[in-house]
Amino acid sequence: MLNNEKVQFSSADLEQLKRRGSDKDKMIEQIAIFEKGISFIDLDRAALIGDGLKRISSSEYEELSELFAAACRQGRITKFVPASGAATRMFKNLLYFFHKYDNISINDLKNQTDENPADLSDILKTLRELKQFAFYDDLKDALKKNGFSMEQLIAADQYKTVLAYLLTDKGLNYADNPKAFLKFHRYGKKCRNSFEEHIVEGIEYAADQNGIIRLHFTLSEKYIDQEYLSSIFKNYENSGKNKFQVSYSVQKSSTDTIAVDESNKPFRDEQQKLVLRPGGHGALIENLNELDADIVFIKNIDNVVPDSQKGDTYKYKKLLAGYLVKLQQRIFNYIKELKNGNELLLSEIKNFMETELFISFNSEFSSLSTLAQKNYIITKLDRPIRICGMVKNEGEPGGGPFWVKNSKNVLSLQIVEGAQIDKNNDSQLNILNSSTHFNPVDLICGIKDYKNEKFDLRKFIDQKTAFISRKSKNGKALKALELPGLWNGAMADWTTIFVEVPLSTFNPVKTVNDLLRSEHQQ
Repeated sequence: MLNNEKVQFSSADLEQLKRRGSDKDKMIEQIAIFEKGISFIDLDRAALIGDGLKRISSSEYEELSELFAAACRQGRITKFVPASGAATRMFKNLLYFFHKYDNISINDLKNQTDENPADLSDILKTLRELKQFAFYDDLKDALKKNGFSMEQLIAADQYKTVLAYLLTDKGLNYADNPKAFLKFHRYGKKCRNSFEEHIVEGIEYAADQNGIIRLHFTLSEKYIDQEYLSSIFKNYENSGKNKFQVSYSVQKSSTDTIAVDESNKPFRDEQQKLVLRPGGHGALIENLNELDADIVFIKNIDNVVPDSQKGDTYKYKKLLAGYLVKLQQRIFNYIKELKNGNELLLSEIKNFMETELFISFNSEFSSLSTLAQKNYIITKLDRPIRICGMVKNEGEPGGGPFWVKNSKNVLSLQIVEGAQIDKNNDSQLNILNSSTHFNPVDLICGIKDYKNEKFDLRKFIDQKTAFISRKSKNGKALKALELPGLWNGAMADWTTIFVEVPLSTFNPVKTVNDLLRSEHQQ
């Protein structure tokens, strides 16, 4: 642990931290992480079909669908959507060209020889196919209101003005707005943004027997405009048949992390204030922990498709949730039996844990007393559970399913990112490259225990899985700390089940041209 005397905080610093819901001790702990560094994950092997990764058979469909339907009728389902991210990265190439050139024309761009050909091809595709985007009519109207004709600008091969009204606050300001409120899909004369597509999904698989649909969105504070948001939901009430129970939250400032310089001393801005940065999506474990919910569906805001493509999404959401309910029923029953003194089931329960929950036991377990074995098993069973949909790896960047070894050589299933792996270790790199599946962020979470009481999710975080990244501010280098990822270290000590889902359920919009793919065209 870092010596507290090594870090000096002024009274102004302490007041700044207090206003953000943080304190000196938390900052000292974070600086100690910078000092010590982050340890790499120790991969044992990739999770494969039959070895940590389940494939649901057609013979299970009816049972799992019925279990899901019963849970849904009982109002156990809540849909949780992290939706605060800005769309800046979607328009990365457009922004680059917009700021670099005084004029933007297709003919001029074709002749650029000092640019990345892939980036050039990307922006040319965007410009040539503007009419295919759902936001085209809004962009055309924004130009018209300011005396410009979209048709004339395109005919004259003059796109600088068009991009100004798409990207900046002159018009739609898409590069600075949340992805949630960007129009993704066209339905005749109407269009939907990704926020609305999640509402439509919720109607299909989150409505209880009274038609109540429970939804939760994380948004930046400035975008929680109740009047505007309520107006969106009115479009989907269907004459009162659908009743939305919606809540919103923001990423807590208390989860912000301190930035440090190269000497691991607190980084300060021009006013000598501490520089505190958002702790990444792992900070949302706090939002999830405060949610009054039982079974929670988690999916990223940009992974949505038009209605014509939603079939597999609906089917597998229900199957995954049904599988969670099935496992919960057995887990809860076993815990109750053990707590009632039925120790004859120990062998049966251990086999269930190893073969269906993929929970490993250390070599010392067999030498423990019967009471110690019972207590150990109860501890391992009495945890939050998550069913993680996994798609076949098609070369997408991001995490995947692996068997991970801890310091006591006990294995567990984890979603691991490439940044957590020592790329200089050939053995670890070979394991990474042997993975057949990819994490699309498609989670079904059970966050209540056998007594129907909520778990304190903060107790199941592996704090050692934070990330350190290098950034800069005003030309000065700094080191930033990201908290354990929401579906990585923040859920490290959950019971984790990996289930294969079809690639058709994974259609993220990472760049604006992803909206031109057939999966996003109605």
